[in-house]
Amino acid sequence: MGNGATRSLERVAAAMGALESAPIQFHRACDGAQGGVLLALPALLAEGLLRRTPEFYRLPNGFYGMESIFLLLGLMALARIRSLEQLRYQAPGEWGKLLRLDRIPEVRTLRAKLKLLCHDMGRAMEWNTALAQEWIARQNDTQIYFYCDGHVRVYHGDQTALPRHYVARERLCLRATTDYWVNAMDGQPFLYVNKEVDPGLIATLQGDGIPWLEANTAKTPEQEQRLAAGGVPHAQRDPGRRRNRERATGRARFAVIQQALAARDSQAHR
Repeated sequence: MGNGATRSLERVAAAMGALESAPIQFHRACDGAQGGVLLALPALLAEGLLRRTPEFYRLPNGFYGMESIFLLLGLMALARIRSLEQLRYQAPGEWGKLLRLDRIPEVRTLRAKLKLLCHDMGRAMEWNTALAQEWIARQNDTQIYFYCDGHVRVYHGDQTALPRHYVARERLCLRATTDYWVNAMDGQPFLYVNKEVDPGLIATLQGDGIPWLEANTAKTPEQEQRLAAGGVPHAQRDPGRRRNRERATGRARFAVIQQALAARDSQAHR
């Protein structure tokens, strides 16, 4: 059953298909490794980590239920464990105390569970939209402002040939994807968009960000009056001026990329 497994009867019942999932049981424990992450557990639950998951996700009967999997992923993020492979080098029994089970699942078991959860394409976006609607509704200001930003995520693997992006911190063109975020001004994340081929921030906002915000952001009566009095959506304002600005930005980026490639070639010939 593995190191640290003490709930033998429940595991046998799960193997026979007679247990839907092992219940999470809180007990007193001393000297728990990474125990500080439990201080953030109430905040995760208050933000809806488990509140909306039954509406969008299902798992077959087994010892590790959906709540255990989502809690484990949340605690991994808090403990800065960036991949499932890194979880292989953690003490399973100690982490079981955090999860309030006897031990955490093996990496291969966790991969199988995540494969089932990720089977339906677009389900994560639906779950994110449902939670974001709740978070946006909590904004009390009459004017809601959003902060949009993009980040380049470098790809270090060799399983696929991604297009190259300019990475400012390394001053090189590397294989990467671009992540775009739409946040509240205090940092609350509402929307996440990943682009393998980067069309640019403005094009991503026009194609993904603004339509999503218009569909999921409730307008107050005051905002409706402003739009009726002559307010024009951002996507419709002065397309010629915006096109010129995009061209200037594109030329500047192209010049920076050319300089980076020339510098790398000169270093290679030395």
